[in-house]
Amino acid sequence: MGKQSLVLIGGGGHCHSCIDVIEMQDAYHIAGILDNGKKVGDHVMGYPILGQHSTAVIKSLMQKECHFLITIGHIGEPQTRMNLYELLVQCGARFASPISPKAYISKHAKVGEGTIVMHDVLINAGAQVGDNCIINTKSLIEHDAQVGNHVHISTAAVINGNVCVKDAVFFGSQATSKQSVTVPAGHFVKAGSIFKGCINKETQ
Repeated sequence: MGKQSLVLIGGGGHCHSCIDVIEMQDAYHIAGILDNGKKVGDHVMGYPILGQHSTAVIKSLMQKECHFLITIGHIGEPQTRMNLYELLVQCGARFASPISPKAYISKHAKVGEGTIVMHDVLINAGAQVGDNCIINTKSLIEHDAQVGNHVHISTAAVINGNVCVKDAVFFGSQATSKQSVTVPAGHFVKAGSIFKGCINKETQ
């Protein structure tokens, strides 16, 4: 079976890291990148800018059986990624979910569509990760944790057991949650901090 054709949306710094994961996984052929801020014909790490991320361009690429991955980062502002995800859903696009071969995901864990799992990530048994998430390098999602949609778990962050991370959370680099807490929707957890949150009633 041949590689699936993949179009990336967003050509900035986060895209560079995503390309590295995709190339290492070797399951997709990157056809190019959509980016409103770069000119058609420019290249990012050797891959061409195909156009803007508009409905018309997306639908034309869908006719070529392309899959899509949002490669715009999420640093405190999830709305751009959320809007692009909804646009792709409305178009009926198919999402890629790249997983680094250097990551470990338990066979008893689940990862949603359009989520990228980067190098040296560990997702333990019973954990569930939603759609359109960034699970960044060396992060840990422990047993039975629930991670919502449009979440960014940053580099070397630790989500401990039975934690519930709601939608659109940014969880900073090297931040750590206590066990069995809830991170509210849209919350920003500062890098290097310890999130104490509120105890989940279900786990008491």
